[in-house]
Amino acid sequence: MLTRSERTLENIPVGSLGIISLRGCEELGQKVDDYLVKWRHESAHHFKDDAAFSGYEKDTFLVGASVPRFGSGEAKGIIEESVRGKDLYLMVDVCNYNVTYSLTGNTNHMSPDDHYQNLKRIIAAIGGKGRRINVIMPFLYESRQHKRTSRESLDCALALQELVRMGVDNIITFDAHDPRVQNAIPLSGFETVSPTYQFIKGLLRTYKDLQIDSDHMMAISPDEGGTNRAVYLANVLGLDMGMFYKRRDYTQVVDGRNPIVAHEFLGSSVEGKDVIIIDDMISSGESIIEVATELKRRKANRIFAAATFGLFTNGLEKFDKAYEEGVLTGVLTTNLIYQTPELLSRPYYINCDMSKYIALIIDTLNHDGSLSQILSPNERIQNVLRKYKNGEEL
Repeated sequence: MLTRSERTLENIPVGSLGIISLRGCEELGQKVDDYLVKWRHESAHHFKDDAAFSGYEKDTFLVGASVPRFGSGEAKGIIEESVRGKDLYLMVDVCNYNVTYSLTGNTNHMSPDDHYQNLKRIIAAIGGKGRRINVIMPFLYESRQHKRTSRESLDCALALQELVRMGVDNIITFDAHDPRVQNAIPLSGFETVSPTYQFIKGLLRTYKDLQIDSDHMMAISPDEGGTNRAVYLANVLGLDMGMFYKRRDYTQVVDGRNPIVAHEFLGSSVEGKDVIIIDDMISSGESIIEVATELKRRKANRIFAAATFGLFTNGLEKFDKAYEEGVLTGVLTTNLIYQTPELLSRPYYINCDMSKYIALIIDTLNHDGSLSQILSPNERIQNVLRKYKNGEEL
C-alpha cells in the first residue's frame, strides 16, 4: 500500500479525532496534525452530509492540555476543552530531557519518570469521557528493563499494565527493545513499528552513488540482540548480513555490568563494501563506534550507522572524531525523540522524519482500519529502490 489515497477507509470513524501532544512532544504533534488536516481537507467532501462523519474536517485536531505544577513540584493534568466521545491519541516523548520545571525555586530537567507521570495525569483528566484512548509512545517507557536477571523490578510490564488498567485501548511504539513485553498485556492493542523504510529512503536521498547488491553492500548488527533488524534489512535490500557479539569478562562488575573485552565478528568479508550498522538506539555510542572501528580494520568502505533513537547520552564529540577520521560516513536517526540543535547541525547526520508515518497510523486507526499493510513496508521499500535505480527523484 504505497499512498494514503490507495487505502480503502470504508469504516466510519470510531469517534471525532483528537490529538493530545504532551509537553516535550509538541513539535512532532504539530507535524502529524498538519498531515491529517491536509488529508481530510482533500477527502472530506465525500462525507459532508453524513452525520457519522461529524467533526471529520477541522483546522486542527490538537486538543489543548497542560500539566501545571505547584511550588512543591507536584502537578495536575488539565484538558482545556471537551473530549466527550472523541477518539484520542496521546503522544509522549519520555526521552525529552530538555523540558524543565521549577522545584522549590530550582530548575529540574524532566526524566522519563516525569513524562510517564504526566501521561497518567492527562489520562486521569480525560476521566473516561473519551470514546477511546490510544497512546503513541515512540520510545517505550522502561523498555530497557524488559527481563529479570536477578532480584529486579520489571518496570516495562508494570507500566503497560498500569496504562491498560487506566483505560488505554492501543499502545503504539517504535522499535521496542524487546517486543515480547507485550505479553504483559495480551488482550490489549500493542504495536511496535520499525522505521526501516524511512532509513532506506533517508540514505538513498543523501547518497546518490550507492550500489545496492551483495557484492557492494552489507547489513551489520552490532550485537546478538538486534539480529532481526539486520536480517530484515538484508532481506529487503538483497544484501549479505553479518553480526558482532560482545565478549564480556564475567569475573568482574564495572558500573553495574560485566565489562566488554572485545567485539567478535561473525560474517563474510566486508572488504571494499559499504556497510549499514542497524540498531534500535544509540545511547552513549561507544558500541557503534567500536564496531565501526573494527569494520574499518577489516577494510570496509563507507560505514553508515542507523538507529531509531539517537540518545547521544555522552555528547557528540566521539562521533565528530569518528567522522573526521573517516570511521563513520553518516548517522541516521529519527525525530521520534528530542534532537538537540547541535545534532541537527552536524554534516554527517541524516534526520529521518516519522511524522507522516504516525499520521497514517492515526488516520487508519481512527477508521478502525487494518494496520498490517502499513506496518509491513516491503512494497514501499521495493518502490523506492526501483526509483533510485532508475535515477528518479525520491
